[in-house]
Amino acid sequence: MWLMRDGSRTELPPQPSAAQAFSATPGAVGPPPTSSPASPPAVPAMSASTPIRIRIPAIRVEARVIALGLDSSDHLEAPPADDNNLVGWYQGGVTPGQAGTAVMAGHVDNKRGLSVFYSLGRLHPGAEVEIERKDHAVAVFAVDAVELYPKDHYPSDKVYAQAHRPELRLITCGGAFSKKTGYLGNVVAYAHLTRTRPR
Repeated sequence: MWLMRDGSRTELPPQPSAAQAFSATPGAVGPPPTSSPASPPAVPAMSASTPIRIRIPAIRVEARVIALGLDSSDHLEAPPADDNNLVGWYQGGVTPGQAGTAVMAGHVDNKRGLSVFYSLGRLHPGAEVEIERKDHAVAVFAVDAVELYPKDHYPSDKVYAQAHRPELRLITCGGAFSKKTGYLGNVVAYAHLTRTRPR
């Protein structure tokens, strides 16, 4: 789903540890605890408004956000390959801050170098993700967990499960690298809305 570099590099992007996951077994399939119907909303859900920028201070991310759809195989489109500092939001789902699961994706790298979500695997629970929206509000999320999944065992039901409170998923490539097929896994950060503020 996301691009790779030229295959000559040997250093892999940061990968999350078991301490960053929901459980001691990274990649365990099942809904995260934050998606339980019993989970109370952290703050009231926001109305719909298109995201325009994302900031993640802990890994020095500040990037423009564009809308993404699905490709002919019903997979999430990748952001344009020629921009290393761009994040895509799945416009077929909720906007960040609405009740439910908002999904955003970014490249880990490309042929020109490192990209916006290269350090996503370094995020730890509690790190903040700020989403600036067209309505001049900022939705602030706290990371709950970061997990790495093999592409051939990607737990779509867990990653995309609809939540009862405002939640966010940030997705990029990760894991081992093959010159033939690219990255063999995906890194997913799970987060929930903790507060809102004016832009």
